[in-house]
Amino acid sequence: MNYGFVKVATAIPSLQVADVTYNERQIESLVVQAEGKGAEIICLPELSLCGYTCADLFGQQLLIDGCESALFQLLDITRSLRIIAIVGMPVQVGGLLFNTAVVVQGGKILGIVPKTYLPNYKEFYEKRWFAPATALTQQECHLCGQAVPIGSNLLFHSAGCCFGIELCEDLWAPVPPSTRHTLAGAEIIFNLSATNELICKHQYLTTLIAQQSARCLCGYVYASCGYGESTQDLVFAGNALIYENGTCLARSQRFSLGEQLIISEIDVERLDTERRTNTTFADAVPGAGLPSAPHVHIHAQPVTPAYDFQLTRWVNPHPFVPGGSELQERCQEIFAIQTSALAKRIQHTGAKTVVVGISGGLDSTLALLVCVKTMDLLKRPRTDIVGITMPGFGTTDRTYTNALTLMQTLGITIREISIREACLQHFRDIGHSPSVHDVTYENAQARERTQILMDVANQLNGFVVGTGDLSELALGWATYNADHMSNYGVNCSIPKTLVRYLVSWVAHTSIDPEAKDTLLDIIDTPISPELIPADKDGNIQQKTEDLVGPYELHDFFLYNFLRLGFSPKKIYYLAQQAFIHQDNSQLDATFADKGDTILRGMAVGSYDEQTILRWLKTFCRRFFTQQFKRSCLPDGPKVGSVSLSPRGDWRMPSDASYQMWLKELDGEM
Repeated sequence: MNYGFVKVATAIPSLQVADVTYNERQIESLVVQAEGKGAEIICLPELSLCGYTCADLFGQQLLIDGCESALFQLLDITRSLRIIAIVGMPVQVGGLLFNTAVVVQGGKILGIVPKTYLPNYKEFYEKRWFAPATALTQQECHLCGQAVPIGSNLLFHSAGCCFGIELCEDLWAPVPPSTRHTLAGAEIIFNLSATNELICKHQYLTTLIAQQSARCLCGYVYASCGYGESTQDLVFAGNALIYENGTCLARSQRFSLGEQLIISEIDVERLDTERRTNTTFADAVPGAGLPSAPHVHIHAQPVTPAYDFQLTRWVNPHPFVPGGSELQERCQEIFAIQTSALAKRIQHTGAKTVVVGISGGLDSTLALLVCVKTMDLLKRPRTDIVGITMPGFGTTDRTYTNALTLMQTLGITIREISIREACLQHFRDIGHSPSVHDVTYENAQARERTQILMDVANQLNGFVVGTGDLSELALGWATYNADHMSNYGVNCSIPKTLVRYLVSWVAHTSIDPEAKDTLLDIIDTPISPELIPADKDGNIQQKTEDLVGPYELHDFFLYNFLRLGFSPKKIYYLAQQAFIHQDNSQLDATFADKGDTILRGMAVGSYDEQTILRWLKTFCRRFFTQQFKRSCLPDGPKVGSVSLSPRGDWRMPSDASYQMWLKELDGEM
């Protein structure tokens, strides 16, 4: 089972200019290697059978005939192969010569795609030898004794996907052929190219491919010629690139002196999901606002690899967490969204104060930091923030001390209101024994805290800033009409893994130095609602992740379920890849705690298959059954691509059944 992935290859063969026999052997070797690694489709560079830099030798009939003879040989080799190979070569049709991509499989030529846009400026002068695709006067030609469809709009249907082809300059055109291909149904675009190297050109090229794959919601496989091409005037670096919806999955080493074979998997199921969700894409499809362009569907021989499918692309175990060069910019952007949103709400309501419940935990800490930055932005005193710590039966010395210390160092107004006596009175009123630590015992405390916050906000002409995060909303890990409720929830679209990350980032880069140590200790504190009394040593006894599962796993499940629409079985497969099978040592090194590292505490956890499956079932069950809490959420800003707002991103009946989702996982036990 390939879970909607299509394994593709892009190859840079060794080359000798105009030596078609040598070049065919190199291509043949790479095709066989790719087949052996389970690739379904392989793309070679532009004019790879003869070399892009043949120049006026393209006017020699011997070279044209030699390419056809070499193609004969390649066809013979592929008779026993399942892989689809896309090879570049000159093809003569009706007295004109075309720069083409020839698609072959199982000894047959499936189709020929000529280049549409021929560069004829600066170092390029292709019109000297070739005719553009628009010069074609026929839809079929003969090559290697076969009648073959030819045209720039051909679409090819394999068992796993629909794909189209364009050649080099086509991508650089104002409206690339790939745009038309994808609107007509192509999920993957293959580009046979010969892009020479110039200063900064590579960066522009990768940006171009990333943007086109994102705009067209497609996979993009790029193969450009490399070492062996003539260096009389130009140098070719051998760019083999595989993109999916704006993200680079794999790339070759530039300026390598040897051949290269790059393989990855494009998630066609994800692309189809993106297209179904994106109504703008649907509106642009021919027949729904644009004139339909003629094209021919080629039904290729089904590809059924005789290999067990293995994923080689990296699966991010922390899909919500930015990293690398994005670190500073992404964190600043997140805080800018949160603070701008809160500033608007403060100014709109004319609030004199904002009230936040401070527990000494991660979520309330992030909410408080947002409030502090917002008041700084509005040039208002931080004392307009009223932080209330409300110790109860489960409050530990560690969280209590951290809550007070944090408020003191940040310079906000501090209030301490114990909920113990109020809750005991409430238990007497409803006839509940405080020795029974059940859901009533817990929720009464949570609701008492919310009542205090709301009433103090009324008292001080302010409003309550909510602290709950996206992960808690997904799991329903909040007491209805208690911490579930506020006047404005600044963390509502930030998952728990990102909350931890943001607090760490603030601690190291953009907060009062006096607060740093407290913030780091809060990060290291076990996540808990602290509604059950501590153990005999005063330590937290009620740990959230022991009860509902690791947030690291749940955030992974949430992203793939909500953002990508994957089935539980596919999420389970990807989770095994992310947390068990792939090497995360480099990520561990990036996120490990190394003194003052910003990415403190973000190393990938270790889980077995049964643990992942157990918590995935918990996620499915809780996500469905807790929708009623999300149906009446307070306002809050959307920060990332995943949100559970009932007014925006997620509309779901509260009584929907989860049985089909759990049933799919039953076979995995």
